[in-house]
Amino acid sequence: MPDGKPVGIVLVSHSAAVAASVAELAKGLAGAGAAVPVAPAGGTEDGGLGTSAELISAAAASVDRGAGVAVLTDLGSAVLTVKALLAEGDELPPDTRLVDAPFVEGAVAAVVTASTGADLAAVAAAASEAYLYRKE
Repeated sequence: MPDGKPVGIVLVSHSAAVAASVAELAKGLAGAGAAVPVAPAGGTEDGGLGTSAELISAAAASVDRGAGVAVLTDLGSAVLTVKALLAEGDELPPDTRLVDAPFVEGAVAAVVTASTGADLAAVAAAASEAYLYRKE
């Protein structure tokens, strides 16, 4: 881990339950325990379906250890919300990156890679490469 600091991972879904479940799955499969900070940011503040800039910002702040934050999203408006936060420039920690990756497979790859001490670029690359996983 860069200077012993892990890359943080935020999982943004339109559903709080989906975000929390994918976070639990990724950490469980990676055996990462508390070594890799992973935070779900799902749904809206009132518990509905959708995305929330406030929940995303809070999740990113909670996983930031100084090595960067990888953000994975499920659907289109989640992407737009994260892009808007990145464009504002001060809503997310420095070195926060939106990662183009499949949500579940990418989350697992990101957490596994982060648990090895990899930097943000390697974590993002591993998550993106999950598009290549074949199921046939």
